[in-house]
Amino acid sequence: MKIAIIGGGAAGFFSAIAAKENYPDARVVIFEKAQKVLAKVKISGGGRCNLTNSCDSITELCSAYPRGGKSLKKAFHVFNNKDTMRWFESRGIPLVTQSDNCVFPVSQDSQSIIDCFLRESKKLKIEIKTGVGVKAIHPKTDLLELEFIHEEIAPEIFDKIIVTTGGSPKRDGLNWLEKLNHKIENPVPSLFSFKMSAEPITRLMGIVVENTQLSIQGTKIKSDGPLLITHWGMSGPAILKLSSWGARELSTMNYHFKIQVNWANEQNNEIVINDLNNISKEYPNKFVSNIRPYGLQERLWLFLLEKIEIPANKKWNELGKRGINKLTAVLTNDMFTVNGKSTYKEEFVTCGGVSLQSIDLNTMQSKICKNVYFAGEVLDIDAITGGFNLQAAWTTGFIAGKLG
Repeated sequence: MKIAIIGGGAAGFFSAIAAKENYPDARVVIFEKAQKVLAKVKISGGGRCNLTNSCDSITELCSAYPRGGKSLKKAFHVFNNKDTMRWFESRGIPLVTQSDNCVFPVSQDSQSIIDCFLRESKKLKIEIKTGVGVKAIHPKTDLLELEFIHEEIAPEIFDKIIVTTGGSPKRDGLNWLEKLNHKIENPVPSLFSFKMSAEPITRLMGIVVENTQLSIQGTKIKSDGPLLITHWGMSGPAILKLSSWGARELSTMNYHFKIQVNWANEQNNEIVINDLNNISKEYPNKFVSNIRPYGLQERLWLFLLEKIEIPANKKWNELGKRGINKLTAVLTNDMFTVNGKSTYKEEFVTCGGVSLQSIDLNTMQSKICKNVYFAGEVLDIDAITGGFNLQAAWTTGFIAGKLG
């Protein structure tokens, strides 16, 4: 049996190894159009490779996927995050779990993951061909012919093909799969930070607020968690989560919208008013600038006071009801104008790809084109940050590699 893997990324290597382990006598070939394999694994997790997330239940795991979560439920019963951890540890990669449940190799270096894949591939005699891009798949009765971008490379016949070409930033990159009659969901960016070029808050770059609540004005898109103020706008887990859940809607807005920030991490305004009144009673003669609620950093607190025109040297007992209300408003419903997006680190994740309606998720085989399978980000599956996107690659790659 001859098996072709189109794409030498995370899902490509994982499905190639699974295929060779399931069919030891098969010839398994990875075709990668770039000169290097596993380039995205190299930069993932800031170069440390956030392999997966150690969350406890499959329900929790599924909840991290704005697109594909419900569909993956069965798949996670076959191969989930705990299986991923066992897979790598059994192949000599010790892992460490951070307090936020993100799982990394102990080496804190993505190269150890790349080395593991290359080692396994060599041991299993998987062929790796770089600089070889695939132009088209041509079904030939029960066989499949691969046509390559470089015409001097002769077409090749395979029994099975696993497509693991990753996310395509443009729809054009998926045309060759659409020609096989697969339904394509338009790709749009997911996991990006927000540009706020006109907002003075950018001068507070470097400040992290650990607990915030965010929402996009005029939508139901919400998130919470740590927020990072940058020199171009806002980033951090809460923003990335918001961009992931709102990927399609924010695209239609052309990335121009208003974001509401709740610095107090408290939705009930009465509680915030009460907290501020208690401070006023406890520290009546202290300057407002010196007593900061909710553990806010000094630079941020002074910025908020300036924004609502409360002098830093005003005493707490001089605020009155109007002052307390102004503080409550800025703490619970601060508003900023977003006028663009920025890539998160060097990574990009797309929402969209081959529609799950075209795929039998029990096997990852195409419903339209027999013996063609899919795995990884080429599918319309994407997740928030925290190791979930790579987990989808491992799970779909493992199942595709069964060639069921």
